[in-house]
Amino acid sequence: MGKKPLQLAPADLAPVDAFHIRGQEATVELADRAALKPGMDVLDVGCGLGGSARYLASQYGCRIIGIDLIRAYVEAACRLSELVGLRDRVGFCHADALNLPFTDASFDVVWTEHAQMNIEDKPRFYGEITRVLAPGGQLLLHDIFAGEGGPLRYYPVPWADDASISFLAPAGTLRQMLEDFGLVIDHLVDTSDLSASWFLKVLEMFNQAGPPPLGPHLLMGDDARLKIENQLYNLRKGRLIVLQALARKK
Repeated sequence: MGKKPLQLAPADLAPVDAFHIRGQEATVELADRAALKPGMDVLDVGCGLGGSARYLASQYGCRIIGIDLIRAYVEAACRLSELVGLRDRVGFCHADALNLPFTDASFDVVWTEHAQMNIEDKPRFYGEITRVLAPGGQLLLHDIFAGEGGPLRYYPVPWADDASISFLAPAGTLRQMLEDFGLVIDHLVDTSDLSASWFLKVLEMFNQAGPPPLGPHLLMGDDARLKIENQLYNLRKGRLIVLQALARKK
């Protein structure tokens, strides 16, 4: 790609480390909805390679801790942060989202993108997030939920090779789940159409020029194209819904 590995900026990694629908575009969109300020303590639950954490640190001056259940992701996130000079503002640890290793009210913001689809115990997931949020703190989420078009027809999809590790909550239950934990929803938007258009563009790029040297296909494996095709089908048929939300702790 013409980049020097020892002279990278966070944006250089965005094609692969923004491992969620619409990539860094969605991260920027979600962050713009929040009142993020320098010095805020932010927890990224399900951080993956740490792309969103590095974006928040570099653009807003926040202090970030990212956690992920996959140890290899955490190790890669640490190394990538070193390469772009953000190791002092962004930290990562191997941890379980259902048992966060932090005290109550530790964070001003909890951020999560594409994590809860693999977690069956939704009450515990959102309960832990609420526990570590300070009063008045913000939850920012970008995630995938079940639509009204019926169950997923085709696997694999980007987060699951089969139904045994896919736990999609109905989109209509999100508001009630958050309110049950004392969160007030300030913003909730369906970005499914934008998501479908994005996947279509990715497939067109694959068909015209093949996969780029750096992209989420490197994390999805040899069946990346099939996963993208299945994801696009499920979105178009209303079997999936993609939501962004901002909620505050009372």
